[in-house]
Amino acid sequence: MSAVLSRQNLFELDREGMECFFAETLGEKRYRAHQVMKWIHHRHVTDFEEMTDLGRVLRSRLASVAEVLPPQVHFDRPSSDGAHKWLLGMDARNAIEMVYIPDKGRGTLCVSSQVGCALNCQFCSTATQGFNRNLSTAEIIGQVWVAARHLGNVPHRQRRLTNVVMMGMGEPLMNFDNVVRAMNIMRDDLGYGLANKRVTLSTAGVVPMIDRLAEVCDVSLAVSLHAPNDDIRTELVPLNRKYPIAELMDACKRYAMSRKGTSITFGYTLMKGVNDQPEHAHQLARLMKRFDNAVQMKDAGKVNLIPFNPFPGTRYERADEAGIRNFQKVLLDAGVLAMVRRTRGDDIDAACGQLKGQVMDRTRRQTEFQRSLDRRADDNRYEVA
Repeated sequence: MSAVLSRQNLFELDREGMECFFAETLGEKRYRAHQVMKWIHHRHVTDFEEMTDLGRVLRSRLASVAEVLPPQVHFDRPSSDGAHKWLLGMDARNAIEMVYIPDKGRGTLCVSSQVGCALNCQFCSTATQGFNRNLSTAEIIGQVWVAARHLGNVPHRQRRLTNVVMMGMGEPLMNFDNVVRAMNIMRDDLGYGLANKRVTLSTAGVVPMIDRLAEVCDVSLAVSLHAPNDDIRTELVPLNRKYPIAELMDACKRYAMSRKGTSITFGYTLMKGVNDQPEHAHQLARLMKRFDNAVQMKDAGKVNLIPFNPFPGTRYERADEAGIRNFQKVLLDAGVLAMVRRTRGDDIDAACGQLKGQVMDRTRRQTEFQRSLDRRADDNRYEVA
């Protein structure tokens, strides 16, 4: 009995990949690939029979070798403040969460890159459930497709989906190729047509992969800093043992220098009695000013102050409002651009640090992931040196 060949999920392909698929698999011209990308990403059509500007024979051939398979929506839930959260099935055993946050004429989608996360940041709910696997390009861009269809997003018209941040579950730089390919589709006019600066990758600080990102993809960079010194950061972000703050800031400097005029956002989650004291604010101000001077640009580093969002079982507490504002004032008085992020979606556990999907086999998978992180980081350190 002959083996049954799997069909190509077209969510997996960026423009170059789609053109190759049509040319090599179907013997068709490039413009056919462009037509299909528009049907998928602009009109949210998954049935080839509805792609009416394709000939009947081509539609039939596509159905035999390809599919357009979005994630399964297990549930979607609105927040009282306008945020929206989805639980999306990635396979029979795992699901991830995705969040949409509207705010003053912009709509930001927070997209996941992994099922779970192995970096074990102590203040993040996702870290408590361990790591299972990376998401494919199809599973990443499929999240954008689900949200865009829900929001009625139409490229090149007035849009409600204006920004995408790789800031959901997982560490995007440890799923590098799939994340970059998905971001290419987000920025492509045949995809979602987002400007480079409106696609943001957020990382806990995988230094060699920041350098690699600078070489291949022009997007905004956000760094989860959360502490002004190595002692506190190592407690909160264990990855700091491998890439301490000095190395991380050097990588951020290289990234900023490769994109003249582009600033980097540093996330700083404020936890009561941990990293929210005046001396911490002064340390952070000095760190940011040194960064500005190194990049030779005012406000090269922006600080996004994030009130801690509690979750069951955490030992951390949110800093009080007065303390947050005093912390911000120290930074502003020192000439550091600092904003306080408004907490959104916390009534549906959709706020920063609260995402928690469904992950299986976490213990064994986390051990494998940590070994992979060490191997891959060392390999890429050599490649980008």
